[in-house]
Amino acid sequence: MKTAMIAAAAPFASANALGQSTNKKLGVALCGLGSLSTHQIAPALQKTKHCRLAGVVTGDPEKGKRWQKQYDLPARSIYSYDTMERMADNPDIDIVYVVTPNALHLEHATKAAKAGKHVFCEKPMEISVERCQQMIDACNQAGVMLGVAYRCQFEHHHLECIRIAREKELGTIKLIEGAFGFPVRGADQWRLKKDLSGGGALMDVGIYVLQATRYLTGEEPVSVSAVETKMDPVMFKEVDETMAWTATFPSGVLAYCSTTFAAGPVGRFRAFTERGWFGLDPAYNYGGLKGARSDGKPLEFAQVDHFATELDAFATNIIEKTPTKVSGEEGLQDVKILMAIYESARTGKAVKIA
Repeated sequence: MKTAMIAAAAPFASANALGQSTNKKLGVALCGLGSLSTHQIAPALQKTKHCRLAGVVTGDPEKGKRWQKQYDLPARSIYSYDTMERMADNPDIDIVYVVTPNALHLEHATKAAKAGKHVFCEKPMEISVERCQQMIDACNQAGVMLGVAYRCQFEHHHLECIRIAREKELGTIKLIEGAFGFPVRGADQWRLKKDLSGGGALMDVGIYVLQATRYLTGEEPVSVSAVETKMDPVMFKEVDETMAWTATFPSGVLAYCSTTFAAGPVGRFRAFTERGWFGLDPAYNYGGLKGARSDGKPLEFAQVDHFATELDAFATNIIEKTPTKVSGEEGLQDVKILMAIYESARTGKAVKIA
C-alpha cells in the first residue's frame, strides 16, 4: 500500500492537469439518492470537465421520477436496485457511483460491474476485509475499474501537506495528531445500525483521520491500540460513539487519533516535525479548509469542489487507461486497519497489523 500513498503525493502540476487531455464526458449513474447524492454529488457533476449525470438507481420510484424531471434524464436511465443489470444495454452510462449504506456497497458494486460499468464507491469501501476483496474480485473479473471516494487525496491543501512531508521542509515527521467528529442527531438513521454501517464514528468519519496518517507518513501502521467510550448507550447501542487510537508506523512515527459522534464539530490534523509543525483545521469539510505552518509560510489554496475533482480524476484514469491512486486495494487497506482498531478496543490489547 506504500505505493498508493506515494502516488498521493503527485506534484500540483499533475493534480491541476487532471482531465485536460480530452474533452470526452463519461456518463455517471448515482446509486443511492440520499443527502450526499442530492446536495453534493449531483451538483458537483454539473461542474465536472469529464463527467455528466446520466442515470440514477433508487428504491423509491417517486424519487426517481423527481430526479428524471430535475436533471432531464431519459426514462430508460432510471433504475431500481433490482433492475441494475439492465445497465448493460445502456451505453450512456460508463460509471456507477455507489452511495448506498456501507453494507450494501458490495451488492451494488457487483451488479454495476457485471453490467460492464466502472465502479466508484463511497468510503468506507465495505464493512469487512472479506467483502472488500469480493468487490475487488468482481470488478477484476468484469474488467472494470474500481475507485474509492477518498476526496481529500485530490484536494490542494492535503496535497500540499503531503508535499511538505515528502520533501521534509520542516524536517522528518515525528508525531501526528488528528481528530474528526460531530454530534449525531436522530437515532433512526442507518449510520447507527450496525448491519448497515458496520460501525459508528470510526467507520463513518474516523476513516478520514486514518487516511491522513497514512498519506502523510507514506507508510502503513504496524500496530494500533484503541479505547472506546460510550456515554449514550441507548442511541449508540449498536455502534461506537467515541473512539481514540494510537498507531505506530515503521519509521517510528506515532499517530494519536480520535473520532466521535457525540461532540464537536472537530476536524483537524497536525504533523509535528524536527523543526516545527504543519496541518489543517478544518481538514475534512467539503469546503473552507485552512492550513498553517509553524514557520509562518502560507498554506492556503483556492477552495475546490471535492466531488467534482475526484470524479474528473477517476474519469481521466478511465479515458487514459491509467491506474487510480484510490483503488480498491487502498480501500481494503483502510478497512483492514479499522478492523484492527475495533479488535484492540474490544480486547484492550494492542493489535499488530501484518
